[in-house]
Amino acid sequence: MFIFLSILGGFLILTVGAEALVRGASQIALRLGLTPLIIGLTIVAFGTSAPELAVSVKSAIAGNSGIALGNVIGSNIANIGLILGITALIRPIKIESQMVRRDIPIMIAASLLFWSLLLDGGLSFWDGAILFALLVAYLTFSYFTAEKQTDDDVEDTKQNPMLSVLFIVIGISMLVGGGILFVDGAVAMAQSFGISEVIIGLTIVAIGTSMPELVTSIVAALKGQSDIAIGNVVGSNLFNILGILGVTALIHPIVGSEISNLDWSAMIAFAVILLPFAYTGLRIGRREAAILVLSYLGYIGYLVAQV
Repeated sequence: MFIFLSILGGFLILTVGAEALVRGASQIALRLGLTPLIIGLTIVAFGTSAPELAVSVKSAIAGNSGIALGNVIGSNIANIGLILGITALIRPIKIESQMVRRDIPIMIAASLLFWSLLLDGGLSFWDGAILFALLVAYLTFSYFTAEKQTDDDVEDTKQNPMLSVLFIVIGISMLVGGGILFVDGAVAMAQSFGISEVIIGLTIVAIGTSMPELVTSIVAALKGQSDIAIGNVVGSNLFNILGILGVTALIHPIVGSEISNLDWSAMIAFAVILLPFAYTGLRIGRREAAILVLSYLGYIGYLVAQV
């Protein structure tokens, strides 16, 4: 009963937190004259990735590198296959040309870099430093090259800026708390069935820590904020690799021998396939969304069959 309440309570907290984060972030975007896409790639993406950071750091310090790595790899796969797929099934997502020209290719490059750094069996302190430095460089570049909105757009917002910040803080706090509560309940349920650490990391923990992205992207899409929805997914994947693994490796080395070639291939394949899907018509329609979701279910089905 406690496990069930933990999962249900976590999901409800996530839903309320996502609503608060999207509302605050969209208002801050207007106030700062930044496009919702940049806010989606940064504030929203990092906020929804906070549970992954907490779980990965905690797991690495405890010596559970399988969960730490599986969490990030599984979350990146789930973000595109499950989160983006379900969101676009509910409401097709429009794509800005900047996303196709710059942000998705950068996500693919980061995925390949991640794979290459782990060829020696793990992520060292210096690997973490490289990843984190690249995150800082990406954020700096994104800010200074961001298209600014017009003064008329900025004047359209009437919400107190401090209230917008409060919405963001409350939203992120609820996403972290709800995500951890959801994951703890899901992991406890999986362990009671004797499921392995890596499988738990790639599936239950990954999906659990990706729940903030799912709820936030759906809420954003339903509100007509497609830029926040797609920016949240791509930004989260970048932050998972460069930020979460970067910080985790700086704190404690990560061993990567437990991750299979299938998992690497799936993570890179989902990142790569997103590019032509986004390029075609500059939108993710229901047909592409169905392919993403079915591919993800096939991947999960294969993992479960191996248990």
